[in-house]
Amino acid sequence: MTELKFTSEHSLCQGCVIPVIVNTILNATDKQVVVGIATGCLEVASTQYPGSAWKVPYIHSLFENVAPTLSGVEAAYKALKREGMKKEVKMVAFAGDGATYDIGLQALSGALERGHDMLYVCYDNEGYQNTGNQRSSATPLGADTTTQPAGKFSYGKTQQRKDIMGIVAAHNIPYAAQASTANIPDLMMKAKKAFETKGPTFLNVLCPCITNWRYSPQDGPTVAKLALETRFWPLFEIENGKYKLNYEPAKKVPIEEFLKLQKRFAHLFQPQNKHAITELQANIDAEWDKLKRKCV
Repeated sequence: MTELKFTSEHSLCQGCVIPVIVNTILNATDKQVVVGIATGCLEVASTQYPGSAWKVPYIHSLFENVAPTLSGVEAAYKALKREGMKKEVKMVAFAGDGATYDIGLQALSGALERGHDMLYVCYDNEGYQNTGNQRSSATPLGADTTTQPAGKFSYGKTQQRKDIMGIVAAHNIPYAAQASTANIPDLMMKAKKAFETKGPTFLNVLCPCITNWRYSPQDGPTVAKLALETRFWPLFEIENGKYKLNYEPAKKVPIEEFLKLQKRFAHLFQPQNKHAITELQANIDAEWDKLKRKCV
């Protein structure tokens, strides 16, 4: 049995999939790992004094600087290697979408451009969920958030999601991939490949949030799966600039099937807001077609 490197000694919400993401990725390598954690759901729930859910060395950073923090560790490790250290160590950063798409984007860009040998993992729950469901640039169009709430004069967030994978790919790093807990073997495969690739690597993993997406506990696996089946969350890799699609749904499932299980989108089914569903579907279709054209 594989020993867990992230244990149950945490206070993450019941039904949260972050532990699944963390353990799947950490168990994708047999090397020693050093973990960097940006402030967010994972950090505040796993490092509460005097306990810790981590069974590996970890460093807590601010929201915005997990990438440079771990860059410094990687640079120190290289110095030790030059002095004769033989042990193989892998660096992996975990951060939410707020710390990745928004607050830490500049710092992440710098780490990617400098070429540090580290894996950066974004657990994307589409908002600042730890602090109460504020919108981030990963939040989908039409979602009800505390900073762009749905109501009489608004239908929720009025912007489409930021294309973080396109931004990362523009840095010409050797490996980047999008994954989901709806397909654990795919996530494991991508994590292994990322660890085995020299240089900066990036994984963007969909992380459904039971608390702020507001779905019933029994619907969690269905919500994650529908993100794939509706093409809202494609599974793909970018390896040395070449795109590869890892999963193509057998049929086109309308985005309504994904939205209707989540109360954050309930208002979109009112007649005055249905235009947002149309806009969201059009964007998904356009992005899917763009991705297909890039894939080999």
